[in-house]
Amino acid sequence: MPFKHNAARRHHIGRMKFKVTNWPEYEAGLRRRGSLTLWLTPEALAMWLAPRRTTRGGQPRYSDLAIETALTLGLVFGLRLRQVEGLLGSVLPLMGLALAIPDHTTLGRRARTWQSPQQGA
Repeated sequence: MPFKHNAARRHHIGRMKFKVTNWPEYEAGLRRRGSLTLWLTPEALAMWLAPRRTTRGGQPRYSDLAIETALTLGLVFGLRLRQVEGLLGSVLPLMGLALAIPDHTTLGRRARTWQSPQQGA
């Protein structure tokens, strides 16, 4: 009986608190939990690349909107910057978009001045 010693502290999967009456709808809901849907408006696609700078210095490659989109995805899904780069690198081609994807160093550098919605409130 050595395994019963910690039985009270073990994680157990509890019973369902409700009775499922519509199994097809319940299973469809479980499948929808794994679904990922992203919408990019035509205005956002047009603003993905940064406008040319008229002052001295290097030209930015990505607009603030592109950086904010990437950082928001990372914030929502709890991803690191390299993982955000990988997510955008896999999702944008699936959407049929040939957009340049900001790399993790650009995201990290531009994230220093970005205010997330959680920080701003």
